[in-house]
Amino acid sequence: MRASRLHGVADIRLNQEPSPEVGPGMSLVRVTAVGLCGSDLHWYAEGGIGDATITRPLVVGHEFAGVIEGGPAHGRRVAVDPAIPCEKCANCRSGYRNLCPYVRFAGHDQLDGGLQELISWPTELLHALPDGLSDSDGAMLEPLGVALHAFDLSHLHLGGTVAVVGCGPIGLLLIQLARLAGASTITAVEPLPHRAEAARRFGAVLTETTEADVVFEVAGNDTAVDTALELARPGGRVVLVGIPDGDHTSFRASLARRKGLTLALVRRMNDVYPRAIRLVEEGRVNVSSLVSARYPLAEAPKAFAAAIRRQGLKIVIEPQR
Repeated sequence: MRASRLHGVADIRLNQEPSPEVGPGMSLVRVTAVGLCGSDLHWYAEGGIGDATITRPLVVGHEFAGVIEGGPAHGRRVAVDPAIPCEKCANCRSGYRNLCPYVRFAGHDQLDGGLQELISWPTELLHALPDGLSDSDGAMLEPLGVALHAFDLSHLHLGGTVAVVGCGPIGLLLIQLARLAGASTITAVEPLPHRAEAARRFGAVLTETTEADVVFEVAGNDTAVDTALELARPGGRVVLVGIPDGDHTSFRASLARRKGLTLALVRRMNDVYPRAIRLVEEGRVNVSSLVSARYPLAEAPKAFAAAIRRQGLKIVIEPQR
């Protein structure tokens, strides 16, 4: 099989490798669609993310879908939950599997991710895709899951007001969720014209002056965090979704303190795949229109270069092309 491995900063190579072994409780998945996430871009551009750095050639990619090969579920199309928690620690037992300190995550550290033709994955973490969802829709369920988890942390009241700072795919999904949740006003801040226009299409008003009950920061830089604090009303809540370069976030403490703001930080997602699938299947959330370009596995370097330049919205790599 073929796999695209990241060897270092901006150094991704296509390799021919043996097919993975499939142990007990695992399924072989033929990967059909992999979305490139902002965290993948950190690996590509910086050789790491947060306090993790690349120590071996790594297959990145954690937003992916595929088809089960062999076994009783042969041919079933699935979305892949990329997080493998230990299921034994206090966090897992308390229902906070996304906070498991022993979690293994696709495309991170020692666990290869989706940018390969075949992958062996725990069967219990494979979610069947309804016929109405495409393979790329299945890959988009992971960013939708992150958006759902972030929205859960917002504690938005019915009829409350929302602002979104940063309108990449997750920001655009948060705009859709805010509309579904009955937000009375949704404002957005986005410097890139094509993303600002997408936010407008999903019902947001482009402004940097209207205060909101809840502000989602989805850009991953200090300027965006300061903007989020400015937009939050006194006593409001700011949800930090973006991942910063260099593993540090700075903000104006005096502003946050005087407003009495609550800050919530997002760690991936909890158990939200069934909700995400229902929302897309029922047509309540549109993920299809967020996919702006598709590349074959052999053109992964081109796909990453386009994503780094923030071209389009979501770039998907299709390993079977």
